[in-house]
Amino acid sequence: MFAGHNGIQSEVWLQNITLERGKRYLISAESGTGKSSMCSYIYGYRQDYSGVIAFDGKDIHSLSVDQWCDIRQRHIAYLPQDMRLFGELTAMENVELKNRLTGFKSNEEIRRLFEIMGIADKQDSLASKLSIGQQQRVAIIRTLCQLCDFILLDEPVSHLDEDNNRIVAELIAQEAARQGAGVIATSVGNHLKMEVDQLFRL
Repeated sequence: MFAGHNGIQSEVWLQNITLERGKRYLISAESGTGKSSMCSYIYGYRQDYSGVIAFDGKDIHSLSVDQWCDIRQRHIAYLPQDMRLFGELTAMENVELKNRLTGFKSNEEIRRLFEIMGIADKQDSLASKLSIGQQQRVAIIRTLCQLCDFILLDEPVSHLDEDNNRIVAELIAQEAARQGAGVIATSVGNHLKMEVDQLFRL
């Protein structure tokens, strides 16, 4: 599946691998080995690689803009490492912005996620005023607001303590099970506390 990250000995780069719907994968990486690059390749943000990445057997280089829009709205739920929240919007507005596009969660379900994440009192706070850990939890809630075949998470718990890590892991596992989706999580240090089907070392 992946090839062309020069000079790196890994179980991903320069290897043929298949990631299947319904299974959970952890990609453990050292800093600078291309973890975020890999996520950007999968999501189509970057195409500066050699080799082939295929989605449902189709080379993603051949996908049209409309096909990418469909994949990002209905097939891959992505949490980037930098979270990409809009600082001028509230926590709830950041989530609603995504959910208006997908129509996937009810308002009650979203409020419940804020409660479970321990940030119910931050719904009306500007994202820019939240701590990094709080921002990460908001971004995770936003990620879960869509139909998907895969939940792609780039260091989803890097700023969370152990208790919040477990809460996030449980929510992601529940949502993946509900949809029959696969989970692909990367980590440099703080791993998502979830049982996985396969561990790759990047």
